[in-house]
This record gives sequence, C-alpha cells and structure tokens, in this order.
Amino acid sequence: MILPDAALGMLGGGQLGRMFTLRARAMGYRVIVLDPDPNSPAGHAANEHIHAGYDDQAALDRLAKSCACVSTEFENVPAEVLEKLAGKLPVRPAAASVAVAQDRITEKSFLRDNGFATADFRAVNSKAEAKKAFEEIGAPALLKTSRLGYDGKGQAKVTTAAEAEAAFEKFGGVACILEQMVPLDLEISIVLARGFDGAVASYPAGENVHRNGILHTTTVPARISDELAIEAKKIASGVAAQLDYVGVLGVEMFVSGGRILVNEMAPRPHNSGHWTQDAAVTDQFEQQVRAMCGLPLGSPALLTPVAMVNLLGDLWAKGEPDWGAVMAMPGVVLHLYGKKEPRPGRKMGHLNCYGATADEALRNAEGAFARLQR
Repeated sequence: MILPDAALGMLGGGQLGRMFTLRARAMGYRVIVLDPDPNSPAGHAANEHIHAGYDDQAALDRLAKSCACVSTEFENVPAEVLEKLAGKLPVRPAAASVAVAQDRITEKSFLRDNGFATADFRAVNSKAEAKKAFEEIGAPALLKTSRLGYDGKGQAKVTTAAEAEAAFEKFGGVACILEQMVPLDLEISIVLARGFDGAVASYPAGENVHRNGILHTTTVPARISDELAIEAKKIASGVAAQLDYVGVLGVEMFVSGGRILVNEMAPRPHNSGHWTQDAAVTDQFEQQVRAMCGLPLGSPALLTPVAMVNLLGDLWAKGEPDWGAVMAMPGVVLHLYGKKEPRPGRKMGHLNCYGATADEALRNAEGAFARLQR
C-alpha cells in the first residue's frame, strides 16, 4: 500500500486532475502535476507543478524520482509515455488500458471482439472506404475521427455517401470510424473503480442528457428498470476485467429498444460521476486515489437522489454568473474549476442538486441552471 504523505503524480492539469488533487491532499497525500499549461487548474492546487510537455524526458524523470505512483486525468497522454514511466514506478491505469481508449477503432474493435454489443461500425481510412462504409451501414450515421475527438468535436452526422466522403475530407483525411446512429431510449453510464486485486466498486447507473455533443445533466439513479441497471453494471465490470484495469473507469452506454449497447469508455474519472462528490459514500476521486495506492476501495453507495448539471463558458456571455442565486438554493452544491478564461463549450464547473426522487433532483438542477442563464 502507498500510504499518506507519499507523493502521487498526475499527468494532466485539467479539472479532473484538480479534483483528484484536492481529494488526495485532503487524504494526506502530496501531489505533483505535470502539465505544460502554467495556469492549469490542477497545477494551482498541487504541491508542485512541473511545467513541461508530456514527452519531456527530464520532466518525466523528475516525476518518476519524486512520486510513489502515477495516474492520468485524460486519455490523450501518449501511451508510450506511460510505458516509459511504468519501467520506474507503478502507473495506474496501465498504458495498455489507456491505449485502447485513445483510438475509437481500437476501442470499438476491443469491445466487439470481447463480446460487448455496440452500434454497427466500420473503420475508414480513405474516401473510398467512407463511401463503402456508408453503403454498408446506411443512414443516419456518425463519422468520427479515430483519435483526439471529445465533447462532440471531430464528428459529423452524415445521411448520404457523399456527405460521408465530404466529412472525411473535412477532417483532413485522418483515420475515422463510421458508426450507425441507433434510435435511443436514453443514454446511461456506469462509473466504477477496480483495484489491482480485481475488486470492483460500481456506482449506480447515471442517466445522461447531452447538448451539442457535451454532457448537460446526469441524473442518479437512472430511471431504468432494475434489470437494466444490473446488466449495465455487469457489462461495465466485464469491460474492466477484460482490460485488467486498475483505477476509475467510465463506460458510456446507449439503451436502444430496451437493449444496452456500449458507446465508449474513459480510463479516468468521468464527467457523469461528478455527482459522487456530494451524494456517494466515497467519491470517484477518492476511489482513484485508493485504486492507485492499493488501498481497499470505498463504498459506492448512493446517499440521496442527485442530478449534476455542467456549467459551460457560455454562461459567462453577459458577465459573471449570479452565483448567489444558486448558492441560496437548498440542496444545490457549486463546484468551479479555477479556469480563468470562459469560452463557449468549455467546462467551467458543475452543480450537484439533491432531491427526494430522481425526478425532483433533475427539476432542481434545471431550475438552478435556469437561474444562472438570466
């Protein structure tokens, strides 16, 4: 076990790194963040911030020498960097797990090859393949860049073969994946923690609503049958087991015609798990600390129905939002990420809102969000 007062390394300085850092420090650990941005939210909260690129060998050596273990807050840290670090100290999750999630073709192929149902898909590496893939899958479909896209970026809805070809060209001819757009009953996710001993702690399913490709709300518990909720947990645990995963994992799923299809996974704490900070016995960032340090996982039990709503930079269009208006509401908890520059679509914070039921929690979240829009 890696015990308090040890230094934990974090690759990445965004909001997930910040929330991890704050939780780890509250638990008695020191945190060293490596991120090239001198104004990174996690860097400001850490004991030490190494301003360097992820491929800077001197910075990686310094991190490895100072820390007992290293984790990452986003999946686009080069897998080869994690491999290098793993030769010197524990890296959790492992590079192999992160590499699967870095590439949509690899990810979807991994899921299909291991028996997890997904929407139909094809790899696309040329205009001709875009046309052929569309002819096989049909309309409507989504063309996505295989790497680096997130929050609706790097993807386009296509309804004809010509649109698929044009979208492929628009993305610069990089490797893409064409996915069938399935009719949705709703979108859900499971966030879980898995220890190096194989122990799993799964949070209740969250019901997600997206706007413009970005998560807007997560409501817990998801308003689905007990049977579907159990199946979703079983699928997510199966994915983690097949990856031999250690850490916190988010698995996004579609419910289509009463059937669960796996959409994608994130090898880190997940936006749809932010509700755990205020409505679970153990939040997802403490679980990340516990998993990487070899500690027993905490209880993932839900304390109260809750809804999380994301706060994007769009809310700052007319100046600083009226925080007093929402902080005066009972059962509403504000989290801000310390980012200095609000931009449309940029995640700046979130609200966690309680309710006696999931429906009431979601109404409270939407009501609080509406106050900030005025």
